[in-house]
Amino acid sequence: MNIKETAKEKTISTRNQLIEVGLTCSNLEEKQYNFEFVTQSDRDKIKVQVYFGKKGVKTILQGNNTSILYTEIYPIIFEQAALNLPTDLDEPKEYIGSDESGKGDVFGPLITTAFYVDEKAKLRLSQLGVCDSKQLNEAQITSIAKKIREEFSQNFETIPLFPEKYNELYGKFNNLNALLIWTHSKAISNLLEKYKCKNIIVDKFSNRALNITNNNSDNKLEILQLTNGERYIGVAAASIIARDTFNRWFIKMKKDVFDFPKGASKNVEETVKFFSKKHSFEELKAVSKIHFKTVQKFI
Repeated sequence: MNIKETAKEKTISTRNQLIEVGLTCSNLEEKQYNFEFVTQSDRDKIKVQVYFGKKGVKTILQGNNTSILYTEIYPIIFEQAALNLPTDLDEPKEYIGSDESGKGDVFGPLITTAFYVDEKAKLRLSQLGVCDSKQLNEAQITSIAKKIREEFSQNFETIPLFPEKYNELYGKFNNLNALLIWTHSKAISNLLEKYKCKNIIVDKFSNRALNITNNNSDNKLEILQLTNGERYIGVAAASIIARDTFNRWFIKMKKDVFDFPKGASKNVEETVKFFSKKHSFEELKAVSKIHFKTVQKFI
């Protein structure tokens, strides 16, 4: 089967899945580089496009990514891809994966999450569409995180450092990697009180060792700190929960205080400048990571 036939088969399969859950779908159309169809509800329409080319088969959804329809169909469509996780990973049967969100953002918190998975959890998380959070948009993260929280509320521990607490602790550690070692170690240590597994996989941020508390002397830990750790579904699940918690802070701030931008762009610098003129230093500390050079300019 060539790449074009694979794409067509995937498009037909995806369309059939959506019809099975009661959605209306248009006929399949063949374009020069993709196959596509439109699925719709009473209020929304989403175009599903499956491209084929040198880089393989890729599915794209076109439409309002905050709509109910979009968040409903994404896990259904993504499940096909999620079940095709890399087969060359030497993934333990059970382990704790850990990741963080917000370390490079001037505004907002630093959120670290550790997530315990076994074989059963890995399968279900895959069905829910869990993958590297960098491949997901914010609406997809919100949708998947909601389902993870409902089904796996006991499987994860989150250490949220909102700006005021972050600034306090950074003042003590005076180094971001040292602070990350503390948050990851604490989240993992908390989970080890419930799950006596020996394998730990962390999305690598430093060459320095973690400082994990392990109260079970018979449970000798095997810790892997790996780049691209989100290839492992336990790390990916941790990343999604961390990112969703991070996003919730911005949503609340937009409603109650100000629409803060994410990241560390020129727009962020302009926002820091504007906010610092209108508000006190204490108020700036409550919403930003003050050790960033972007903030230091205006203190």
